[in-house]
Amino acid sequence: MRRREMLAAIGGGSVGGLAGCVGSGPTPSDGGSGAGTDTDPATDWPSGAYADYDATPVEARTPDGDRLGTVTAAVAETGDQRFLGLSDAESLPEDAGMLFVFPAERDSLAFVMRDMAFGIDIVYADGDGGIVEIHNAPAPGPNEDGEEQRYPGSGRYVLEVPYKWTDRHGVEVGDALLFDL
Repeated sequence: MRRREMLAAIGGGSVGGLAGCVGSGPTPSDGGSGAGTDTDPATDWPSGAYADYDATPVEARTPDGDRLGTVTAAVAETGDQRFLGLSDAESLPEDAGMLFVFPAERDSLAFVMRDMAFGIDIVYADGDGGIVEIHNAPAPGPNEDGEEQRYPGSGRYVLEVPYKWTDRHGVEVGDALLFDL
């Protein structure tokens, strides 16, 4: 059995003002008051090449604790899983994603759209789950392999969700990702 870890970050309005630490703050299952309407994450994800991945619900919340949206994320925690990313997926359900977990926070990361068949949002979060960078990454064009599409950021966690999911749910830098590992 893997060590369980809970991440919660409730910010004070800016990334530098994030308060919270492992083990404090709301958990994804506390019900909370929320503005989001998708409280039931995907039940058929992960599937296909990702069927054997661990999965966890990931919830986005405002600094005030309002729920913005929830996805079921396949957890990519090994080097091979992180390298593959969503490249083997033909599509991604609206309420699904992939959570990349690094052993420690990193100052410099770059995600690419290697062999992607669809666009995604790339959400970088620090070790407390605080969102520090968001990219809307469109699908590679014809005759492109996606390697040229680089999206930089920093953090310990990266969440990939369907293209413009963050826009549809009002997720912004300074909000928080909550999940159990």
